Amino acid sequence: MSVETPPAFDFAHALTVPFRMQPGLRRLPEGAVQLTPVRAGARHLREKLAVLLNWPDQALLTLPDFDAEPALQALATHAAAEHPQAWTVDPDGSWRARALGCTVRPDGSLQTLPQAWVEPAQALHALPTAWRRAALLALAFEEDFAIVDGASATLPWLAVCLPSHWAPAQKLGQHFAQVHAPVADAELLRQSGAHLMALVSGPQRWERFVWTLTRHPRLHAHPDRCDPAPWPETVTPDALAAQCWWRTERQTFIPLPERRQAVFTIRVQSTRLPEVPFTPEQAQRLHDSLASMSPAVLDYRSLSPARDRLLHWLSGQARPLDDRLGTGPAAAWR
Repeated sequence: MSVETPPAFDFAHALTVPFRMQPGLRRLPEGAVQLTPVRAGARHLREKLAVLLNWPDQALLTLPDFDAEPALQALATHAAAEHPQAWTVDPDGSWRARALGCTVRPDGSLQTLPQAWVEPAQALHALPTAWRRAALLALAFEEDFAIVDGASATLPWLAVCLPSHWAPAQKLGQHFAQVHAPVADAELLRQSGAHLMALVSGPQRWERFVWTLTRHPRLHAHPDRCDPAPWPETVTPDALAAQCWWRTERQTFIPLPERRQAVFTIRVQSTRLPEVPFTPEQAQRLHDSLASMSPAVLDYRSLSPARDRLLHWLSGQARPLDDRLGTGPAAAWR
């Protein structure tokens, strides 16, 4: 059975020229897919397993008195409706991740099928029973999850294995403005935080996209495990691009308006820059967006030393393919 997957990164919507730090929210159409079931041996599953087996306390976090159960039930129900071939909510309340061969009952007890994957079962068994249902959701889908509390504009609960250069523990319980305090040129975003959190915890579903260019190759980009080495100073634009990764996130919100909450989903993707199938128009748009970044944003994203060489490389990609190969009309003028 085929599995419907969320849309790819939307260049036209997410790549602004000039570059701006902005909410970028747009309404999801009725029936739009928000979750992505993992595939056998997939990168998201491998990296999430590594995190849950080694650093679960850095990924699974909750405020002491917060009740995440209603939001998790809503997420599980949504997953079962959207991907019944991958996820089931049984009549007794058990949650079943079909591809993993694992089931977690309401009391947190774990049941595995004979054909269950060994590593997910090991990771779930090692966790406290209170976290197994959330962890099963985290392993069954590519997305990371957090719960947004619209009333307080905070994140009281997180299951984030694949953060993008931020530590989930530092965001737990923080107000939206505090969460985004380190972000350069984001005053508009911070000022609109309370309104945005109220909006996404209302009845409408929303999505947004974010992107960056980075030296870090893994999906798991916790700051404790990112190589602090700077961009190489002397390599050519082509060599630098080969060491650069195009990192994107699709973020969506599954609302619980009756509780003024939403489940925040984050799907991270990372591809070596030369392997991204940019059209010339997309490469030009990325070039122009990068070129328009302020010095503060470039420093925040650690792109200042690489900017000019990446712009040079993107300029080449913005030319039609036959011109790059030396077979197009422009070749006659060389």
